[in-house]
Amino acid sequence: MKVDVLLGLQWGDEGKGKVVDVLTPHYDLVARFQGGPNAGHTLEFEGEKYVLRSIPSGIFQGNKINVIGNGVVLDPALFKAEVEALEKSGHILTDRLKISKKAHLILPTHRLIDQAGEEAKGSGKIGTTGKGIGPTYTDKIGRYGVRVGDILHDFKAKYQAAIDRHKTMLAQYNFEYDLASLEKDWFEGIECLKRFELIDSEHLINKTIQSSKKILAEGAQGTMLDIDFGSYPFVTSSNTICAGACTGLGVAPRYIGKVYGIFKAYCTRVGGGPFPTELHDEIGDLMRKRGNEFGSVTGRPRRCGWIDLVALKYAVMINGVTQLIMMKSDVLDTLTTIKACVAYKIDGKIVKEFPFSIEGNLEPVYTELPGWQKDMSGIRSESELPDAFRTYLNFLEKTLQVPIKIVSVGPDRMQTIMR
Repeated sequence: MKVDVLLGLQWGDEGKGKVVDVLTPHYDLVARFQGGPNAGHTLEFEGEKYVLRSIPSGIFQGNKINVIGNGVVLDPALFKAEVEALEKSGHILTDRLKISKKAHLILPTHRLIDQAGEEAKGSGKIGTTGKGIGPTYTDKIGRYGVRVGDILHDFKAKYQAAIDRHKTMLAQYNFEYDLASLEKDWFEGIECLKRFELIDSEHLINKTIQSSKKILAEGAQGTMLDIDFGSYPFVTSSNTICAGACTGLGVAPRYIGKVYGIFKAYCTRVGGGPFPTELHDEIGDLMRKRGNEFGSVTGRPRRCGWIDLVALKYAVMINGVTQLIMMKSDVLDTLTTIKACVAYKIDGKIVKEFPFSIEGNLEPVYTELPGWQKDMSGIRSESELPDAFRTYLNFLEKTLQVPIKIVSVGPDRMQTIMR
């Protein structure tokens, strides 16, 4: 059996959590393959709202196995808070969640280094959430990392060596901190981690494949934040693309099956970095308000703009997307005109392929389509969709050359139309 991959095609916040929850009944195992607790996947059902940071979004389906893969970086303190919030709501996790021993731990000093480094950049800030994710991946690549499995092997010595090294790094900054208060919550998180089964997840994943069971790999952030192919340097610190599922779970490329690419009917971005179609007007404000475009973890307002098909075609190509899923279609319900960026104008030349850099003298070239001006939040079947919205769907499919199989018209799992 193949591993199907679900990932974001824009700058994150596309709505991956809801879609994983909707698709999970068709799978036996759901696994997160990269990212850290800066990624908040929001799910709404039965009148309740949940935000998942590190735990896979299949956790609400009680008979499914969920795995935090080796490509994830995990903060024990935030993990403990997430577990306790879910258990308080009646979701017992210990029988359905397993954690890779090879996942790297975000140490308290990683968060301090992240915050101190970002503060030192001044106006050149990347827009990091300050959760320590970048420094953790830096230590991973530099071979200084502390992994989940180290909890079981000479942990105190490995932890202290890492902390001492980080203290030396922090001494370079004029940055005050209280490590003791951070360590208290962190070590309580370590005890919480010990409640769960810590595994060599690559073996479980591959045995599941060989037993003809179905696996869904869940990505965090979005393609345009990929460390290699995103809008560098305003990117995250891991591979958010489909190839990241192979290294983040230990899956051979030949076992990758369907690739679900998720995108919004418009674009958003959090933090710094170029955003060609960003709107600084009442339409951008309307998108933010109607779409509730505020970070589910950070609360930061998201920058909003028209859909960027140059970047989206690039993301489809890089990931080998086989099916598209469009989110937040209902946010555009009230607009009379919908715009879609089909090319860039760079130094007077029309460019239709995503370039090395999208900074500087770049102007989006738009195609305009009629708005549907109908409330779609209550629609539950494709036959009820407005004609103008169908025109928008057909235009996107023709441009992207991939079918849009799922359309979301609201945050609840029931507000989902299968095509």
